[in-house]
Amino acid sequence: MPIKASELILNPDGSVYHLNLRPEHLAHTIITVGDPDRVNSVTQHFDTVDFSTQKREFHTQTGSYKGKRITVISTGIGTDNIDIVFNELDALVNIDLERREIKDTLTSLDIIRIGTSGSIQKNIPIDSFVVSEYAAGFDSLLHFYESDHVQDFEISEALKQQTDWFEKKSDPYVVTCSPKLLKQIASQQTTKGFTATNVGFYGPQGRILRLAIQDNDLNDKLANFDYKGKSITNLEMETAGIYGIASLLGHHALSMNAIIANRATGEFSSHPKKLVNDLIIYTLNKLID
Repeated sequence: MPIKASELILNPDGSVYHLNLRPEHLAHTIITVGDPDRVNSVTQHFDTVDFSTQKREFHTQTGSYKGKRITVISTGIGTDNIDIVFNELDALVNIDLERREIKDTLTSLDIIRIGTSGSIQKNIPIDSFVVSEYAAGFDSLLHFYESDHVQDFEISEALKQQTDWFEKKSDPYVVTCSPKLLKQIASQQTTKGFTATNVGFYGPQGRILRLAIQDNDLNDKLANFDYKGKSITNLEMETAGIYGIASLLGHHALSMNAIIANRATGEFSSHPKKLVNDLIIYTLNKLID
């Protein structure tokens, strides 16, 4: 049965509603960034760019890097946007948009996030790269889907117990990256991490300006968390949503984090733009290995 127009919304030119993309615009290797301006920071290294569009915060360019076709797309901030971007990316390759029917043969995309993050461990310094092996989501995104089969409940239960998790907050969920992409991209230049994905930048990440927060010690509790040697390494706002939705849809995903701040030491990188550019170049070259 065709998917209803109210569920799969298309623009008059046949492109998906938010991203303004048609299937031919998309490569099967995709880099996501949060900031729309960072798309150009990635594609400036390309040999060619043959497609570009922008709608709202979703800026997309597709081109070639050393012979490999790659799409770069900005997601904006937060897992709510990840829900939009990843469902529409999947629709572009796995739904016949004219017939509004799911294809018989499904395609798996390789999706790599390149973003900034703050470490909560003293031994993970600023100006380093963390590749997220695990991610804990403190939002509720994955709970809206049938997702038990991609969650690690033992780790999430340990996380709630060790942090004395406030019952009115969303139940944390724990998901993992793509082993294939981890093997391809991780190296001695990166640290394997366990990333906490928060629903905000200030209170949810323990920052206090004028508003008091529910748990002043949450960051310390997260930093001290331990599950069979696994510790939470850094905080950001997209990775868990990326891993959860990608896994549910059958795509491969990996999150690369440029550590521009260390919350434990109070340090901030003196050259964050250079650090992000270094991570972009590192990731691009790993993608063509």
